[in-house]
Amino acid sequence: MDESLGLLGTFIPLVLMVALMYFLLIRPQNKKEKKAAEMRNSIEVGDTVTTIGGIVGHVQSIKEDTFVLETGSDRVKLRFKRWAIQEVEKLNLEGNSASSDASKKEPAKK
Repeated sequence: MDESLGLLGTFIPLVLMVALMYFLLIRPQNKKEKKAAEMRNSIEVGDTVTTIGGIVGHVQSIKEDTFVLETGSDRVKLRFKRWAIQEVEKLNLEGNSASSDASKKEPAKK
């Protein structure tokens, strides 16, 4: 009887440690990866994208796992894998920006 309690007392801290590692390390990492995959799958033609290498440009075309990025005024086109996307800025079809919204709210002073 004492032996089974000693054995149980040994495994409880081990189980608690594994559960703690899951909730502090594994679960947040999985959420972060899921969010990144969702962001990469949401790109559309015309979006502004920053790659993990720091290249910024507009998406010109999208295929299964690659996309073509147009950079700069010289219209250089580069092909990248989707996993190379670090950040996506969605295309604003309405043409409103934060600065134009602020100017609409406050009338010009004379």
